[in-house]
Amino acid sequence: MIDRWGRVVAHHAVTVLLLGLVLTLAAGAYGAGVFDSLEQGGFDDASSETARELVAERELFGNRTVDVVAVYSDEDRVATDRGFRSAVQDVVEAVPADLVTQVVPYYAAGPDSGLVSTDGHHAQVLVSLAGESQDDFLSAYDELAPLLEADGLETGLTGSYAVYSDVNEITSDDLKRAELVSLPLVVLLALLIFGSVVAALMPAMVGLVAMLGALAVVRVIAGFTDVSVFSVNIISLLGIGLAIDYALFVVSRFREELATLPLDDPDAVPTAIRRTMATAGRTVMFSGLTVAAAMSSLLVFPQGFLRSMGYGGIAAVVVAMLAALTVLPAVLRLLGRRVDAGRMPWRRAGAEAADGGRWAALAHAVMRRPVAVIAVTVVVLLAIASPFLGVRWGSVDHRVLPDDAPAHQTAELLIDEFGPETSSATLLLRGSDDGDVASYAAAVQQVDGVLAVETVAGPDEARGGDATLLRATWAGNSQTERSQEIVRELRAVDPATGSALVGGLSADTVDLVDSVGAHLPWMGLIVVVVMLVLLFVAFGSVVLPLKAVVMNLFSITAAFGVVTWIFSDGNLADLLGFTPQGFLDATNPILMLAILFGLSMDYEVFLLSRVREEWDRTGDNDLAVAAGVQKTGRIITSAALLLGVVIGAFGMSGIVFMKMLGVGMLVALLIDATVVRALLVPATMKLLGRWNWYAPAPLASWWRRHGFRDELPPVPGESPGERQGEPPVQSPREPAAHVV
Repeated sequence: MIDRWGRVVAHHAVTVLLLGLVLTLAAGAYGAGVFDSLEQGGFDDASSETARELVAERELFGNRTVDVVAVYSDEDRVATDRGFRSAVQDVVEAVPADLVTQVVPYYAAGPDSGLVSTDGHHAQVLVSLAGESQDDFLSAYDELAPLLEADGLETGLTGSYAVYSDVNEITSDDLKRAELVSLPLVVLLALLIFGSVVAALMPAMVGLVAMLGALAVVRVIAGFTDVSVFSVNIISLLGIGLAIDYALFVVSRFREELATLPLDDPDAVPTAIRRTMATAGRTVMFSGLTVAAAMSSLLVFPQGFLRSMGYGGIAAVVVAMLAALTVLPAVLRLLGRRVDAGRMPWRRAGAEAADGGRWAALAHAVMRRPVAVIAVTVVVLLAIASPFLGVRWGSVDHRVLPDDAPAHQTAELLIDEFGPETSSATLLLRGSDDGDVASYAAAVQQVDGVLAVETVAGPDEARGGDATLLRATWAGNSQTERSQEIVRELRAVDPATGSALVGGLSADTVDLVDSVGAHLPWMGLIVVVVMLVLLFVAFGSVVLPLKAVVMNLFSITAAFGVVTWIFSDGNLADLLGFTPQGFLDATNPILMLAILFGLSMDYEVFLLSRVREEWDRTGDNDLAVAAGVQKTGRIITSAALLLGVVIGAFGMSGIVFMKMLGVGMLVALLIDATVVRALLVPATMKLLGRWNWYAPAPLASWWRRHGFRDELPPVPGESPGERQGEPPVQSPREPAAHVV
C-alpha cells in the first residue's frame, strides 16, 4: 500500500502538492475560528458525587458555593470606615443579577464571619456564580471580574474560577511564547543537522501544515462535543514535535537513497521517492498510528479536559503523519537533488555516516555483555523512578500559578491577613426532618478535624424539596491528604433518614483521584493491545511488541520519578521557578502517560524498522541490531534534540502542570533516545536472538500474506533481493513458520 502511494507521489507530485496546499489553506481559514468553539472547563466528572451534589444544590437553592473571593484593601482606612464600606457597597449593588446567584459582603455577614482581617484593613466579599457548567461559570467570571473593582481600594480576586481564568490566560501567553521560541530554534538546529537551507526548512513546513490542519479538525470535533481550549496546547506540542520527527526521518532517508543512485539517472528522484515511502514512509505511518492510538486512550476518561487532549493529540498526530506522507514527499520529488541547496560550509557528502560507525561499535560493545548492561541499566532506571512510590495526588489550586499571578497573590494575602487556610465541604441532605438533620450535623461535628458545621440554607429556602444545605469546615489546604481523608470520613456518615451528598473542592479532588484510578486500567489495556497489534503488523513478531512496551515503561516510570522528586517533593523549585504543591495533579501523569507512550514508540518503530530491513537482508541478528542502531543513531539523536527544543519551550510555562508536563516529557525523551535505544534495546535483542522475530505459526503465516513488509524497488544494476534480501534460512532447531 505505502509503496503504491510512493509511485503516485513520484509520478504526480505537482497534483499531490497542489491538493495539499489547497487543503492546508482551507484548513487554516477554517481553523482560525476554532477558539470561538472551545470551552474553558471540563475538569469534572458529571457522574461523581461532587458533581451530583452541585447539580442538586443548584436545583434546590441556586448555587451557594463560594466561587470567587474578592478582597478589598486600604492601608489607611479600615473596613468599617464609611468611605471603605461605601466603595464596596457600590460594587455589590452594581453586580448584574444574571451573573451571580449570591453575593455575601463582609458588612452583611456579621462580626463573627471572619470576613474582616484582624487589623481591619482588608475585607472579603463572597460570590457564587450563575450557570449550569464550568464553562458557564468561567464565562460569568470573565464578565464579572472587571465589575468587582472598587474605586479607591485595592482589589484582589481569588477562588476556583479566578485561578482557572488566570491559568487559561497564562497558558495562552505561554503557548505563543513557546511557538515563537521553538520554531526559530528548530530551523537553526535543522540547519546544523542537515547542512543545507532547503532541507532545514522541511520540518518547519510540515509542522505548519500539521498545526493548521489539526486546528481545523478540532473545530469540526467541537461541533459535535465539548472540547477544552487546552487541546490547542497539545496540538502545538505534538503537531510541531512529531512533524519535526517525521520530516527528519523522511528527508534523511530520501537523501540517503538519492546518494546511492547515479547522478545521470533520469529516474533517480522517482526511485528515491518510492524507496523512501516504502521505508521511512512506512515507519512514519506506523509511528503515527501508534501515537494516535496512545492519545485515543484518553477518550475513556469522563473528564472533558482529558478527552479534549485526546482529540487534539489525535488530530495533531494524524495530520502531521499525512503531511509527512503527502506534501513532504511531493516537495522532495520536485526539489530532487536541490534539497541540498544552500549547502553550509561544514556540509559534505556522506555526512550521515560521518560518525565512523560509533553507534554500531557501541551496539557491539553492549551485545558483548548484555546481562550486565541490562542489570545496571534497569537498577539505575528503577532508582530514578523510586520517588514515584511515595507520590501524593491532588488537583488544581492557586499554587499552580506563578507567584506574580493575581489569583495566587490574593490567595496568599488571604492566608497572611485572615489566618491559616481552612477547607470546607458542602453537605446536602434530602428527606431528613429537623431532628435527623441536627443528629447528622452532630455526627459530622465529631469527625476528627472538623472545626464547625453551619447551616447554609434550610428547607424553607428549598425549591420544592425537603432539603438542607450544611457546610463543614476544617483547618488546612483543600488538597492535602488529610483533607481528602476528612471528605471520605464525612461520606461515611449516614443520616438516620433520607440521603446525603458531600461536595466541595476537597470532595472534587477525591472524586477526581478515584475516577482516574477507575479508568486507568482501561486506558492501559487500550494502549497495550493496540500497540501489540500495530507492532505485530509492522514487524511480524509477537516478541518485539512486548519488549517495546516493557522498554517504554522503564523510561516513562523514570520520568514519573523525576517529576515526583521535583514537583511533589519540591526539589529544584527555585531553579525552575514554581511553588511546590506537595502533590501531583492527578490528571497530569495520565496525560504524560499517553503522550510519552506514543513518543517512545516513535523512536522504537524507527529503530526496529531499520533492524528489520537488515534482518531480512542478512538473517544475522547481531549484525541487524548493530546496523539498525548505526543507521538510526544520528537521526534519532537529531530528532530527540529538535523535539527536546519544542518540549523545553513548553517547560518554560508559568503554570506548574504545564511545566511538569514539559520537564517530564523531556526527561523521558532523553532516557528513551539514549539509555533505552543505545543500551537496553541492543542488550535485550542480543539475549533474545532469533526469538526477536518469533510468531506462532498461524500468525507468522498471516503476516507473510498480509503484513506490511518493505518491498523496495530495486536500484538499477542490482538484483531485487540484493538490498532487501529474502527471508533467512531457518535454524533446524526452530520451526521455520515461527520466525519471520
